[in-house]
Amino acid sequence: MKSKIAAAALLLLPFTGQYALAEEVAEEKSSFTISAELGMLFKTGNTKSGDIKAGLNIKHEAGRWLNSLAFNALAKKLETEDEFQSTDNKWDILGQSNYSLEEGGKNYLYGSAYYEQDKFSSFQYQTSASFGWGRHWWETETSSFFADIGPGVKYDVIRASDATDTKLAMEEYSETAAIVQAQALYTKQINDFVEFKQYFVAKQALESGKNSIYKSETSLTTKLMESLQFKFSFRVDYDTEVEQGFENTNTETSVTLVYNF
Repeated sequence: MKSKIAAAALLLLPFTGQYALAEEVAEEKSSFTISAELGMLFKTGNTKSGDIKAGLNIKHEAGRWLNSLAFNALAKKLETEDEFQSTDNKWDILGQSNYSLEEGGKNYLYGSAYYEQDKFSSFQYQTSASFGWGRHWWETETSSFFADIGPGVKYDVIRASDATDTKLAMEEYSETAAIVQAQALYTKQINDFVEFKQYFVAKQALESGKNSIYKSETSLTTKLMESLQFKFSFRVDYDTEVEQGFENTNTETSVTLVYNF
């Protein structure tokens, strides 16, 4: 009996070895990348103000899957008449999953979801979801470019400051629209220390008269240490349809420190 068990164990050994090897390879292909950024500006003297910008980016790669999550927050306070008042207060979160159609290939399927809340915009909040097809158009040692496109849906809750019933206001001023979403990211490693990125996304409403969204972010990152970077970014947000008294275009210029875990 013992000899039969030993023989069976010897026969199974190559398979268990292959399984362990496959498991080891799978572990090697799965990886997390996490970075956090923070920028602060405080002014005293004739005017007193405080600005804080924070961000968190998480990327996970496993086999053909690439998952990413990005969070950004901005808060500004300005002293007026011996008290501080908020002049900007917003945050957003973006999640996306890509599935490569072939091992090491260029084409992929994606699904993404977005949420934004801005206290001083024309909207109480905006959210959208999209899925479709994308492609890595090129990727070299120093640069890369990918773009994807697909159908989706967008839901906006328009701010109603004159409404007394919050629930009624949300129902009365909400807007749902079918969209086509297109986004692209270009990355260029200028040298060993400096990296340039250009991101653009368009959420085009299919129905005339409904709000479409366009966002662009340009950034330049300089490596200070192995895990610490200095980042300069310029962001433009454009909404085609806003309430009276609000601007269609909002811009944001920031300087932050980025730490890579």
